[in-house]
Amino acid sequence: MIISITGGSGSGKSRLAQQIQQQLGTERVGLISLDAYYRNQYDVPVELRGNFDHPESLDIDLLCQHLDQLQCGQTIDMPMYDFTTHSRLPDTEAFTPTPIMLLDGILTLALEGVSAFTDISVFVDTPADLRLARRLLRDVRERGRTPEDVIRQYLETVRPMHDLYVEPYKNQVDYMVDNETEFTPDARELIRALGL
Repeated sequence: MIISITGGSGSGKSRLAQQIQQQLGTERVGLISLDAYYRNQYDVPVELRGNFDHPESLDIDLLCQHLDQLQCGQTIDMPMYDFTTHSRLPDTEAFTPTPIMLLDGILTLALEGVSAFTDISVFVDTPADLRLARRLLRDVRERGRTPEDVIRQYLETVRPMHDLYVEPYKNQVDYMVDNETEFTPDARELIRALGL
């Protein structure tokens, strides 16, 4: 089973996926981050370079190939991406299919072909101000960015791409998680609702 967890950048979807894995165990739940499938920036069309929130920034063909292999029970060599250099690392990570696989990413529902592999879709709905605050803290702490750079990127690409490629899917998912606080949504409620 592949469960797609989507929502805006900084909505808490990755932490929710991690909580589900912690509660159900790594032998039952595997995590697939859409972030691993970013293309090298020099492979992205010039006009879209630096826009990590556009579908063309991702290697959709490789992702679909890997999801197909996983559904057939095959281990994949998942790519690894370096956000400081904006490039794919030469190393890969072996990923063996598990009974439940969580595909976590802002564009999981907007990517052509990916929905065919999704058994259940989940949207983490979080207010924009909270998402921006989380993204600001994360990108400065984990990705070596300046606050000014994070805010500029948010205004130029993150917010407009969210409006185009994330928000329209909010009412098309199987399950909605409201995250109105600074805390990660409670995974136990989602686990019960989805019968996991």
